[in-house]
Amino acid sequence: MSGSMAQAFAQNFLGHSPRWYKATIVGFLILNALVLFTAGPVATGWLLVIEFIFTLAMALKCYPLMPGGLLLIEALLLKMTTPQALYDELVHNFPVILLLMFMVAGIYFMKDLLLYLFSRLLLGVRSKAALALMFCFLSAFLSAFLDALTVTAVIISAAVGFYSVYHRVASGNDPRQDSEFADDQHLPKLHHDDLEQFRAFLRSLLMHGAVGTALGGVCTLVGEPQNLLIGHEMGWHFGEFFSKVAPVSLPVLAAGLVTCVLLEKLRWFGYGTLLPDNVRAVLADYAAEDDAERTPRQRAALLVQGAAALILIGCLAFHVAEVGLIGLMVIVLITAFTGITDEHRLGSAFKDAMPFTALLVVFFAVVAVIHDQQLFAPLIQWVLALPVEQQPGMLFIANGVLSAISDNVFVATIYITEVKQAFLAGHMSREHFETLAIAINTGTNLPSVATPNGQAAFLFLLTSAIAPLVRLSYGRMVWMALPYTFVMGLLGWYAVSYWL
Repeated sequence: MSGSMAQAFAQNFLGHSPRWYKATIVGFLILNALVLFTAGPVATGWLLVIEFIFTLAMALKCYPLMPGGLLLIEALLLKMTTPQALYDELVHNFPVILLLMFMVAGIYFMKDLLLYLFSRLLLGVRSKAALALMFCFLSAFLSAFLDALTVTAVIISAAVGFYSVYHRVASGNDPRQDSEFADDQHLPKLHHDDLEQFRAFLRSLLMHGAVGTALGGVCTLVGEPQNLLIGHEMGWHFGEFFSKVAPVSLPVLAAGLVTCVLLEKLRWFGYGTLLPDNVRAVLADYAAEDDAERTPRQRAALLVQGAAALILIGCLAFHVAEVGLIGLMVIVLITAFTGITDEHRLGSAFKDAMPFTALLVVFFAVVAVIHDQQLFAPLIQWVLALPVEQQPGMLFIANGVLSAISDNVFVATIYITEVKQAFLAGHMSREHFETLAIAINTGTNLPSVATPNGQAAFLFLLTSAIAPLVRLSYGRMVWMALPYTFVMGLLGWYAVSYWL
């Protein structure tokens, strides 16, 4: 009995994660205690940071909240930090938590409108280069005001919808009836080539859209959670943040859009595949039927969502309230005027945001450990010892490298806090502090597209239902993101170094 119970505990621990991963996490927990008693708290602190980054990098094996949370609990038990220090960190960053809680949920109720826009775009634009550019630009524009994960979720929903419609029609099934669309076995050979081409077409659009969220997300206060965090530390409102970051963000946005068009025209790195005519005909027929069947209530709901989107943009631009509270207002307006009064329907809007909100608390706990043990103080001192003109570029590189393998919110939190402490200690002017804050913000946003680990939208795309359908693997994402990484990273570094 004891043997079977031990086996059951082993199986339950971190669920379906690989055995080597489970063993690694247990090894981490044992090692931390040993290192603390032999090498001291600073060495243990660095070990904890590396272990936490490992859990972020292995997010596909296990969501980082669970292993990261275990490391956090151990850090508290080993007195690497205190519950009070963690609480103070949370209170300090409360606007970011509000953003994730309410803004993501608010945009959830705009999905129908966003889905409608992307659908019309796909069928209305014939030129693949123009379509890719519009997908990338629309994703960038939306991500400047909305949450990047939500924008990516909409693009994924649209792609899954298009794929399922064509697959069902090609299989001889009713496109409006639920049926299996992940299996190609029952698909006539005649449609196989069209399906493979369609997959390549969707892959390229999904990647353009995901990169677009990074291009737009860097521009504004609400584009990414770390932007709000940095803006909060600097005391910048929406308009001020935009103008401060613009010398870097706008040239990179322009370069990113040019890269998008060139990739489609040159057909490099897996881009440039056209939408097959047979697939277009199937999707167009489906869309026409959908429009004909749309009820007056559904059309009214779309108008309400559009009005709410305009109110949202206006409120953000004039900073009428904290960002999270504006998100809550959007929830109230859309649900009240579209007939959503059921508690369960409201609850489903929060399911996307809460896991990451919980993970953010663990981020802040690790940051509390870093503060208490002063882990990054030597690195920040080394950067600040460099000539003044070299400091922004070095911070951009340091942030970029770490953000490519770790979560950029975590990286930004560490660096902005350490640099602010140096500013408060009188080691730099306010003007130079602002320059370094911009370097941190852009460094955590732009080069992070290198891997799915660094960009939340990429990771979301990789773990979504569409990835296996269109054969989008980790390696393929890295390869397809490579030209964007090079252009955005290099131009971002140059702009930070010479244009601020």
